[in-house]
Amino acid sequence: MYDTQEISRRIKARTKQQGKSLKELLSACGLGINTVSKMNKGSDILALNLAKIADYLGCSVDYLLCRTDNPDINW
Repeated sequence: MYDTQEISRRIKARTKQQGKSLKELLSACGLGINTVSKMNKGSDILALNLAKIADYLGCSVDYLLCRTDNPDINW
């Protein structure tokens, strides 16, 4: 259904593009240090966590879920 490794890769790539670290991202979102690692393994894919990460990175949840290649938020 969803490629959890690709979700993790997009989170990491978007974070790096913005010159931030995963530690900064996770801390700002109030998430545990292993959240992205758990996502990569197929666990801890919670909608609320994805929404927090997307908001912090200024992209859509659909982009993180690979449902679109456009990271822009469409309100």
